[in-house]
Amino acid sequence: MIRIVVDENISFAEEAFSSLGEIRLLHGRKIDNNALKDADALIIRSITSVNEELLKDTPVRFVGTATIGTDHVDTCYLKERGIAFSSAKGCNADAVTEYVFTAIMNVAKEKGVTLKGRSLGVIGVGNIGSRVSRLGSALGMEVLKNDPPLRRKTGSSEYTGLEEALKADIVTFHVPLNMQGEDRTYHLIDSEKLKLVKPGAIVINASRGPVINNKALLECLSSRTDISVVLDVWENEPSISSKLLEKVDIASPHIAGYSLEGKINGTLIIREALCRFLECRKGYKAQLPEIENPVIEADGSLPMESFLSGVFGCVYDIKEDDRLMRQIPELLPEEKGYYFDELRKHYRLRREFNNYSVRISPFSKTIADTLRAFRFKISL
Repeated sequence: MIRIVVDENISFAEEAFSSLGEIRLLHGRKIDNNALKDADALIIRSITSVNEELLKDTPVRFVGTATIGTDHVDTCYLKERGIAFSSAKGCNADAVTEYVFTAIMNVAKEKGVTLKGRSLGVIGVGNIGSRVSRLGSALGMEVLKNDPPLRRKTGSSEYTGLEEALKADIVTFHVPLNMQGEDRTYHLIDSEKLKLVKPGAIVINASRGPVINNKALLECLSSRTDISVVLDVWENEPSISSKLLEKVDIASPHIAGYSLEGKINGTLIIREALCRFLECRKGYKAQLPEIENPVIEADGSLPMESFLSGVFGCVYDIKEDDRLMRQIPELLPEEKGYYFDELRKHYRLRREFNNYSVRISPFSKTIADTLRAFRFKISL
């Protein structure tokens, strides 16, 4: 029987993988070389680094990460060793997109910003960035897309340069973390690039922490109070900068993609990949709990930003995540990293927008069409 080591925080891990072999559940940061001495397969999240040090002299033949990112995996080493690998690309794209727009609406409402006619700079136009771009257009925004690999591949003029995108009213990052090469994104944004951000802009990073130089961002925010920043990802997680945390408008513990649907999608994608590797056909279907209050009553006379902020807030309370993060500076240094990890481990997985219906009163076709673009149903 195949032996599988699985990160204990992967949703439905035991139910999904136990029919495929003997499983051992471990905390992601406690998966080490010794834990893999008799393992045939390894299923992880982003907090476990997979490299030669982890896998040397182990029988591991398959590695799967239930995440869209792969920067924590040395894929070259896996290829050299002939170890099969799979990621859950696209599993939580809708969840991250909903996080981004919940953050945007929250800041826009608080700052009194009208989004229609504003510019939206989308850095990275893959599974998530393409969704963000589409919804930005649905809101009447001018979308500036920046994606050098796609521009080279397509030759399309729809992709703009990084500097132009950074000058948008709202800038949001959706790139992988590439440490080197032509498309390096490590510290893509430094002190000089931050100078391009215009007064009144909203900057959101829900990709990878090191995409923005956090030291440079802290220095920027220490001298500028005219930009709003939303950070879900941080350098040096889980030991993040308390000083930077105190400067941003909204903070969360790397949970932008933490919807129940996104988590389960990630589990199912990796399970299917493992089944293909094992050449088996053992089906599994997760049973999702029903939504307790699936109909949202909303005032259609409100401005669009206030309306959407209220509706999105009924599904996902982003300010609660921010409130919990604000406790980190008060903790002892040795407690901060543990607390950050615990926020992620015990996160209340939210549900995605397509599970909800909205009843608009008075009814507005414009608002209804906008809600449908965000995958809400309309209740009449």
